[in-house]
Amino acid sequence: MTEPSAYEPPKVWTWNKENGGRFASTNRPIAGPTHDKELPVGRHPLQLYSLATPNGVKVTVMLEELLALGHTGAEYDAWLIKIDGNQFGSGFVAVNPNSKIPALMDHSGPTPIRVFESGSILVYLAEKFGALLPTSGQLRAECLSWLFWQMGSAPYLGGGFGHFYAYAPIKIEYAIDRFAMEVKRQFDVLDRRLADNEYLSGGDYSIADIAVWPWYGALAKGLLYGAGEFLSVGDYKHVQRWTEAIAKRPAVVRGRMVNRIFGEPSSQLHERHDASDFDTRTQDRIGEAAASGA
Repeated sequence: MTEPSAYEPPKVWTWNKENGGRFASTNRPIAGPTHDKELPVGRHPLQLYSLATPNGVKVTVMLEELLALGHTGAEYDAWLIKIDGNQFGSGFVAVNPNSKIPALMDHSGPTPIRVFESGSILVYLAEKFGALLPTSGQLRAECLSWLFWQMGSAPYLGGGFGHFYAYAPIKIEYAIDRFAMEVKRQFDVLDRRLADNEYLSGGDYSIADIAVWPWYGALAKGLLYGAGEFLSVGDYKHVQRWTEAIAKRPAVVRGRMVNRIFGEPSSQLHERHDASDFDTRTQDRIGEAAASGA
């Protein structure tokens, strides 16, 4: 691996746009909007503004699971927010001042409610519809503990390991080793929990599984950063069992498609406004319609 040259931090840090690597065009050390842009609003009370990153997938899977359970009030419009500067539009910043996807607006009450941070959105929806979150006792405590475990752990996987392994402009052995060790420790934590439990809460499938699966399940299937072999993810047999079981859930299959702009065209549904969109508006069908002049 290429070792970086010796670096002595200055007394006061200053921003250098050229040091941002792959995301230099959008990273910046200040918050707030960069331009005026209102968000679209569809016909459903729930309006989601997102992208199918692991954090975005959590919420679309949650909404599809709620619909599968018969909660018709969970119908939603999902609007695509590309991470190319659109997250700094005035409308999106008004929903999430942190300028990160996903962000949700609930227009079902007299006053619209904004909800940001993926874990917060999962809890909000679970409590709103009374589903996928135990109501009391040990199961609720475990469910929330594993939910917040994910919120605290995944930055080491994404912003730590993923960044230095896949995106940093140079390969830094120390950084990759440091975060690879931590991600493998996290996998061991999960594997030990799932050795004796079908799902993370110790009871039924819940928002804990919905939160953890898009990150650790994707890595377990070799879909994240191309790092499955590097991290020997096949060694974690209980995580693999859990990953495969969740991947087969119809709501998970649908949820992974929403706001997806990469992968096979048939797996992409850039926007979702109705359940029928999965049959009529996937990107392969749009391409076929355009080619035929329809």
